[in-house]
Amino acid sequence: MDTKTLTDTIRYVALAIILMLAPRPAEAQDSLIKTKKQAELILPRPMLQPMKSMDLSGQVPMDTLSTADSTVKILLFADNTWKYIKDPSRAQNNTVFNEFWEHTLPNPYKVSDETLPSEIALWIVDSLGGYRCPNQTKVYSKFGYRHRRRHMGVDLPLNIGTPVYAAFDGRVRIAHRYKAYGNLVIIRHENGLETFYGHLSKIMVEEDEWVSAGSIIGLGGSTGRSTGPHLHFETRYKGYAFDPEWLIDFESGTLRHRVFVLKKKYLNASSRYVPESEQEEIDIEEGDARDKAEAARKEEEARKAAAAMQYHTIRQGDTLGALAIKYHTTVRALCQLNGIKETTLLQLGKKIRVK
Repeated sequence: MDTKTLTDTIRYVALAIILMLAPRPAEAQDSLIKTKKQAELILPRPMLQPMKSMDLSGQVPMDTLSTADSTVKILLFADNTWKYIKDPSRAQNNTVFNEFWEHTLPNPYKVSDETLPSEIALWIVDSLGGYRCPNQTKVYSKFGYRHRRRHMGVDLPLNIGTPVYAAFDGRVRIAHRYKAYGNLVIIRHENGLETFYGHLSKIMVEEDEWVSAGSIIGLGGSTGRSTGPHLHFETRYKGYAFDPEWLIDFESGTLRHRVFVLKKKYLNASSRYVPESEQEEIDIEEGDARDKAEAARKEEEARKAAAAMQYHTIRQGDTLGALAIKYHTTVRALCQLNGIKETTLLQLGKKIRVK
């Protein structure tokens, strides 16, 4: 077996082992979860950790693997990274993408705030989804009142023509010019949130299009009511805006929560993000350190298991009996490793696992 083939084999096998060890995909939303402490009793801690923005530089797709779910694929990249790909059919029948779905008004909802629960737990990113910071930079104009006028998002400085990325997987509801927003893209996500991207110089998606986290949805600009190039970014739930900094640390590009408890009081115009208590941050960091050590141990075990595997390319005259003698094993063991029977005909050029 040549070096490249062996490397590819080890990579695929290691990935398969890691996927078996990974937590099962979570539901997009679980309204029973009200606090982080409750979530920790139900969910694996990796699902609660902060999440770094994806780095798509240099990622060249190499292959696609099927999973047990026909609507979910695994995309492998040349740099040995991978991610899930969800077929749009997985979500297109979701009522989230049908109710109040229209392309004219930024807020199509007719929902009274009195009908909203005091708290609702939202999956921001589950094990099938990704996250990309729309524009990583320091916030220079925050959520809240500005010059006696409500500012329903954050302003992120950028140069004209800078790519603007979809923060999460979703479907484009609006992609056109709208009043003070200038060129505006609104994406609705499976958890019911909507993200707004305003003042774009160019829109690069179409309405009703499905996009993945990290997709370039437009280029930065200064259209609409704008005093200079910047991205106006909003997060809304049922039409009600809340401070995006509850979700994203824009300066580091980090997603603060994979499971986010949205409190009704956050929908108040003056409710800005405030950091969690110092002790809670310490507890989270200590828990994350333990999880990282455990993940590293499992990954090392998977690497060693993959490296220990050995394959043989079938040649003229090879039989299961002869291979069993050559590799100090048994015919039964070879059959179990390869899912074959003792009567299976060996095909020339095919690879068979021997260890």
